Amino acid sequence: MIQSLYSGASGMEAQQLNLNVIANNLANANTTGFKRSKIEFQDLLYQRPRTAGADAGNGSVLPTGTELGNGSRVVATTKVFTQGQLKQTGGELDLAIDGDGFFRVQRADGLEVFTRDGALKRDAQGRVVTSDGLPVVGMPALLDAKGIVVSPNGQISFVDNTGQVQIAGQMQLVRFANASGLRSVGGNLYEETISSGAPLAGVPGTVGSGVGALFQGFLESSNVNIVEEMVNMIQAQRAYEINSKAITTSDEMLGQMSQLKR
Repeated sequence: MIQSLYSGASGMEAQQLNLNVIANNLANANTTGFKRSKIEFQDLLYQRPRTAGADAGNGSVLPTGTELGNGSRVVATTKVFTQGQLKQTGGELDLAIDGDGFFRVQRADGLEVFTRDGALKRDAQGRVVTSDGLPVVGMPALLDAKGIVVSPNGQISFVDNTGQVQIAGQMQLVRFANASGLRSVGGNLYEETISSGAPLAGVPGTVGSGVGALFQGFLESSNVNIVEEMVNMIQAQRAYEINSKAITTSDEMLGQMSQLKR
């Protein structure tokens, strides 16, 4: 009887974490380049009063056993890196990645991090930076540049003060063998981990590079499906209620047992 209390409690805790993940997905439904998370559960250890295959004592073998579970737990919240919808903005430095690539960004501490958020700007020195002012690695300074053009293969060109078209540089993107192994650090940024593997650089728009292509004047929307998340929320709520009902029922049965002596 006591075991059912702990099993129900573990189920309630797991569903609470599930709801936290769903709420975070919904909160970022309009976040540029955001990738939704999905939660994964595992059952806990089992008690085995009778083990399948054990000797029954009369020369025969037990065909089945008895297993009593101890509830569930959360083992992972995995990022789902499916492609988000490309939304046209017309911004000169709005860049969307159609593929598996990431932009490389340098933090103030010198660490290189990665993002799918292509809402880029120019700072006072002409550097191409993110909305938080972090410089994008591989992007040239464009202080006096006009008519900036970024091709699908990452070539950057602009018109100088004399009206001549100049090639500013070639942009590269990176990809990971296991993008789900990246660590989310907030600000639409990810850090490399042992599980993600090292970043693999590639030229966008090139066959075999695996990083996809760039589209100027577009931004990648979040890949959160609001309807799907609402359904997941309802399921999490019902599962939470059912687990709480199991605890209530166990409590009532224990109460009846405590009154047997009267």
